[in-house]
Amino acid sequence: MTRVLVLPGDGIGPEVIREAVEVLARVAPDVETETGLIGGAALDETDVPLPPDTLERAHACGVVLLGAVGGPRWDGLEQDRKPERGLLGLRKELELYANLRPAPVIPALADASPLRPECVEGVDLIVVRELTGGIYYGEPRGRDEVGGVRRAFNTMVYTEPEVRRIARVAFETAGRRRKKVTNVHKANVLDVSAFWNEIVEDVAPEFPDVTLEHQLVDSMAMVLLRDAASFDTVLCPNLFGDIISDEAAMITGSLGMLPSASVGDGGRGLFEPVHGSAPDIAGRDAANPLATILSVAMLLEHALERPDAAARVRAAVDAVLADGWRTADLARGDEKPIGTREMGERVRAALGGS
Repeated sequence: MTRVLVLPGDGIGPEVIREAVEVLARVAPDVETETGLIGGAALDETDVPLPPDTLERAHACGVVLLGAVGGPRWDGLEQDRKPERGLLGLRKELELYANLRPAPVIPALADASPLRPECVEGVDLIVVRELTGGIYYGEPRGRDEVGGVRRAFNTMVYTEPEVRRIARVAFETAGRRRKKVTNVHKANVLDVSAFWNEIVEDVAPEFPDVTLEHQLVDSMAMVLLRDAASFDTVLCPNLFGDIISDEAAMITGSLGMLPSASVGDGGRGLFEPVHGSAPDIAGRDAANPLATILSVAMLLEHALERPDAAARVRAAVDAVLADGWRTADLARGDEKPIGTREMGERVRAALGGS
């Protein structure tokens, strides 16, 4: 029996997770779910953001569906105890080294983008972000005082195996898409980026049908706004991927529409919406559950190897949007938004029977 660990988390997390889990039950009734604690919710009950019980069950299940973590309630905590540390720890402990963030512009939502229509037409890219290395995890890190002057420091480190495995994920992903990888770097300044590029170039001949190009991260931030449709698969180290994927997400018009998958070897994966916990609208039936529902589609495709079921979920979401239904973050002009619960119900109705 396939089991999925569900971690609702904080803020709007429980609301959007509820809708997504019901969609999963509709298309994969044989999959069992169990619920655990992470982030602020875990801190409130256990005083740690990633309880040992949650980690043990995550290892046992291998597949995790997560809502959101964090919020201002916990901002005053020490850095190592903040809710986000639970998510970072889970990624690290499960060795989920590749983050996949698709950013397609759905035709029914093209007018939601802040860019002109001609700038978003045909946009369908995916960011492949290295997730367990780089400056977020490098050592040494911390604060000290030298000669009476306080300072803080982080270390950006990558090993050859880390770069090789994420590069292969990017080339494999591009091979299933439009066969083009754009490698984002800062090799004109950073030694670690020059090293990264060397390894990516070394991997490229393994995928002769995929074209490789390189783009400096600062120019990438500009070109992405001007010509997003020219990109297919965008390969980034951890820090650059964090930034570029959020920029790509905004091009599509709403963070509430974008799923993500963090995957490792052996079918392990963590699936979550890109958006945050949005505590200002928590409990008001105002959150958009579609990113979490689309994260279920990624879970079905990448972890459970059920592409047909994943396609059904995506088609149902497209159908609901094409019919004009919008949550508050998507509504424009005089469009009347519907709530979290109703949006979930309409997606399930579009799915029909199991």
